Amino acid sequence: MIRVSAAGLSPDDVELLDTAQDLLGRVWVHGRHEVATALRTRDGKIHTGVHVEGSCRRSSICAEGIAIGTVLSNGSALDIEAVVSVQIKPADRFRVIAPCGVCRELISDYSPDARVWVTAGETLETYQALDLLPEKSRRVW
Repeated sequence: MIRVSAAGLSPDDVELLDTAQDLLGRVWVHGRHEVATALRTRDGKIHTGVHVEGSCRRSSICAEGIAIGTVLSNGSALDIEAVVSVQIKPADRFRVIAPCGVCRELISDYSPDARVWVTAGETLETYQALDLLPEKSRRVW
């Protein structure tokens, strides 16, 4: 597999990207498990999730949601610092993808200041979760 270049990233971000790519490289199944997410909480721990496709689209669960659930399952505080999701594209190339709208909502509900990675042309950019949802209605938890 051709991996996403980590040039110019901090060592912590390289570790996050490598974790997502390693996970997807191990579990990828076309049409079933096509996205992996790695997120880092502010305590420095990395948590992962894999997309689980259901036969009925509504039953599918995104990798980001599963990763967020593992944070809570592992007893960590849900204070996300950074999120990266990867997908394998044709020609066996990894690609960083932006979260879907539902996952943008979920990430910003719990950690509005989290850095979320997206691919912009040929480079990686990060945005605050809240910036991916202009004029989002804020919910008080």
